[in-house]
Amino acid sequence: MRGDYQQLVDEISAALGAPATLEDRDFGLIAFGAHEGDDDLVMDPVRTRSILQRRSTAAVRAWFEAFGIARATTALRIPPDPAAGVFKGRICLPVRHRGIVHGYVWLLDDGHLTDLELGGGGTPPDPRIEQAMESAAGIGALLAAEARAGAELGDLLRALLLSRPGERSSAAAALRDGLRSPADAPLVVVAVTPWDVPEADQAPLPNLPGLLAACALPATNASANGSANGAEAPHPAPSAAPSSPAARRTASAPPRATADAPSLAALVRLRSPSSLAAAHTVAEHLLRSPRAGGGLAPSGAGSRTLPGAAGLGTPVRELAGLPTTWHEALAAARAARAEPRLGPVAEWTAIGSYRLLTGLPSAEPDSAVRPLLTPAHSELARTAEVFLDCAGQAGRAAQALGIHRQTLYYRLGRVEKLTGLDLDEGGDRLLLHMALKTARL
Repeated sequence: MRGDYQQLVDEISAALGAPATLEDRDFGLIAFGAHEGDDDLVMDPVRTRSILQRRSTAAVRAWFEAFGIARATTALRIPPDPAAGVFKGRICLPVRHRGIVHGYVWLLDDGHLTDLELGGGGTPPDPRIEQAMESAAGIGALLAAEARAGAELGDLLRALLLSRPGERSSAAAALRDGLRSPADAPLVVVAVTPWDVPEADQAPLPNLPGLLAACALPATNASANGSANGAEAPHPAPSAAPSSPAARRTASAPPRATADAPSLAALVRLRSPSSLAAAHTVAEHLLRSPRAGGGLAPSGAGSRTLPGAAGLGTPVRELAGLPTTWHEALAAARAARAEPRLGPVAEWTAIGSYRLLTGLPSAEPDSAVRPLLTPAHSELARTAEVFLDCAGQAGRAAQALGIHRQTLYYRLGRVEKLTGLDLDEGGDRLLLHMALKTARL
């Protein structure tokens, strides 16, 4: 099907005598025509970036959408704007099918298309534009068919991930029939959180190696806490060894994340169970989507937006094991969003104590620790967390925080007074440490 897109894009380029590119509605590159001549003369920075990185930036997308391209039903002209990196004007052909926009065809105009009549206002379009719009309509039909196929597989994946143990075998069999992939291929689930879910979510899957299916899960079912949906929560496991100094763990920590946002589940086929390279590629691509991230920090942490994060579960060979690896992936994504050192893409095996914490039911912070979690005491909370991350070694903690030991002892004294906990007691240390980590989730 990707070859069909290329053929139609080439037809449009030939009809209008201008290099064309096809992007999906999220501005991900699908196909592009040949650009003849000196690239510096034919293209501009926005077109070059789109081809080399296969995606336009959020700022570029917002700039073009301001011209009403998402609502347009006919070709429209976009003027150049060197300040935005758009050195050449463009003609945009909206790619629609049954009233839904699925993408855009972009034609660079070096001046030879200036007099081309686009139609509208009672004026008929130039025959070449009519021909190009017919090709764009063909692209729209292909994208719509691809989106429908992806949506069907997504529905089967969602049914399996949310199935109860007694329904799991039938749900797995239905997904296996839909995938038509080797029965023993290693699989893993990638979780991306948060994920914006439009009312009409009919976008086709990106063309990425190994990506088989994807579905969005609402907040009420996406949380890794508990097992209300019938799937197992992540199983507790021993903490992994720290992979970076304590200072990097908390010095740039974002506001505490929440688990009540929709998430995306993506099913990826691996070359081998020991290599997650394909899953990392999918996760990194999805995180660049305008639908990823952007969730607000919880109340009390200000109005700062939090970046999205992705998590990878444990590879499995049986489809019936996907609900478990999904919960692992979502737990890893939540941990990566809470701890900058883990992200933006984290594997379940590398999130340490968060393997246990993400499986606990949501609850209010312990009453002793709650006063420390207010914005007014954020510096004390950070000091306590770094001290505990350093296994209570004052010298390491003071160095990580960039403060004198006496300042550290003074702050820890304030923490004890505020919480009523004794940091010389192992139980109190454990309570405080876990409460601080859990609060990030």
